[in-house]
Amino acid sequence: MAATAPIILFTAFEPSGDAHAAPVIRALRRLNPELRIVAWGGRRMEAAGAEMMGRTADDGTMGIPALDKILAIRKVAGEIDRWAAINQVAVHVPVDSPAANFPMCKRMKKRGARVVHLVAPQMWAWGRWRIHKLRRLTDHVICLLPFEEAWFRAHGVDATFVGHPVLNDSHELSPSSSDWREPVGGSPKVLLLPGSRSIEVDRNGALLLEILRAIRREFPQATAVVAAASPVVERRFTAIAGALPAGTALMTNVIDQAAAWCDFAVAVSGTVTLDLTRARKPVIGVYRAGALACLGARIMLKAPYRLLPNILAGRELVPEFVPWSGPSAPIIEVAVRMAGDTKWRAEISRGLDEVAMTFAGHDPGLESARVILQVCGISSVESAN
Repeated sequence: MAATAPIILFTAFEPSGDAHAAPVIRALRRLNPELRIVAWGGRRMEAAGAEMMGRTADDGTMGIPALDKILAIRKVAGEIDRWAAINQVAVHVPVDSPAANFPMCKRMKKRGARVVHLVAPQMWAWGRWRIHKLRRLTDHVICLLPFEEAWFRAHGVDATFVGHPVLNDSHELSPSSSDWREPVGGSPKVLLLPGSRSIEVDRNGALLLEILRAIRREFPQATAVVAAASPVVERRFTAIAGALPAGTALMTNVIDQAAAWCDFAVAVSGTVTLDLTRARKPVIGVYRAGALACLGARIMLKAPYRLLPNILAGRELVPEFVPWSGPSAPIIEVAVRMAGDTKWRAEISRGLDEVAMTFAGHDPGLESARVILQVCGISSVESAN
């Protein structure tokens, strides 16, 4: 590597950000092998070839309380700033998590770096006043959803739609995991997804177990898999569950295998609902929250739906209880119905197929890498040929 190789800095604070960044890093290394790609992030970014300076994306900022989280982010921001003082960054790529990444963007802009946001902040859904901050702290926004490019451009922010890494022909299946083992049992086959952060598991783990027990009362032969996003999540769920219900297996890093296996899923809302969309499997989205948080969501959130499959479909294609502070009975009723209604599940699967097809023909990793290089005028192997 040349001593003056341009430096591209990635910062990610969630497991989902780690997953989004990895194929982009891999494509950048292919397009320009002379680049120095440095990251504060997670294991997938490291496996893609980034030079890791800090692990910040293993468990969604650790699922720690709000004040501690703010202090932790400030500490990381200072660490990155001190590193950038002696390492000239050409491009800073903040990955998702705008609240955590904005302080880094501000410092990198002051040091002369270009800033390219990977994963557009969902300002179309809430917090539109933040668009002014985004204009100051970005040079380009890479959008994963089809309607976002036009929305950001209409609000004065350069943007490019590249497709979604989960919903495209070049989707990288998760590594074959030794943890995956084909469950033995009957139908329906139920997948439980407790979230990628510890705090999500804490809020929703008991609810998922209650739903599963209700399904098994109606369908005693039902088989279930709890798919944990990380060993941290697995340990947290185990602490909540104690002994798992009969016919239930807990596995880690098996989302692709589990989505292909199941008849339907109950998932804590997040990007994982797109994994189910890719597999064309029905999903019920849940997110337990307090009454005050639910009231705030109704006031602040402008989009009519919360789950990505519904946002993309423009209708309530899959049931969503996000956020939810009420009793569990309505969710259980829907889950039991889905367990027994194969016709309804097939109808949802057809709708998910229509949603997934709107992403066809895109390679998000490669297209994002090209945008990053173009924004700062760095050449690529393609342009040299």
